[in-house]
Amino acid sequence: MGERVKIAVSPSIQVGGNIFTQEQFSKIGSIGGMDVKIEMTPFRQLYMDIPIDQRDHTEEELKKIGLEVYPVGSVTKSLIVCNFCKGGETAGLETARALNEVISGIETPTPLKIGYAGCAIGTSEPLLKDIGVVKMRDTFDIYVGGEPKGIKTRIAKLLISGLTADRLAPVITAIINYYKANAKAKEKFSKFIDRVTIEQLQKLSS
Repeated sequence: MGERVKIAVSPSIQVGGNIFTQEQFSKIGSIGGMDVKIEMTPFRQLYMDIPIDQRDHTEEELKKIGLEVYPVGSVTKSLIVCNFCKGGETAGLETARALNEVISGIETPTPLKIGYAGCAIGTSEPLLKDIGVVKMRDTFDIYVGGEPKGIKTRIAKLLISGLTADRLAPVITAIINYYKANAKAKEKFSKFIDRVTIEQLQKLSS
């Protein structure tokens, strides 16, 4: 069969949430041929298992129809967003898109999930993510250390509040880089937070 590789595919961040068009679904279903395997993940991505020699062509064709393509494995996943039910401008749609462009696909010790909610209703469940962003009127709060799996789930803790939009990406990037530099082997982010403490991470955002 030849060597195969997985790629992650998702729709663009938009009002209404994770919306695929008919054209996009048709392309996803046909582009890899009869042997393509498609997996739905819990972090707003479809995994496509394709022949490695078709990777470049497949990614190009998917991007042509407005889909986003990311690496798989131990990386920061594409931003897990809400449905922007209060409207794109009120909920910070462009801020979410800009953040996603900066943080997605960064190699990390373990897969890192980052959630974004445009208001305190939090339909994207940002407090169950490794890093959660919540828009509060005109500023943003960042939470860290959420854990949705297992019998000992945990809610993320508030790291910093009142961030302006222009500070959001630099602060989250600093957190990711600190995790990369100081994690022990494949240390989960929630355990990393417990070890280095919230107080230490707060110094990165000052």
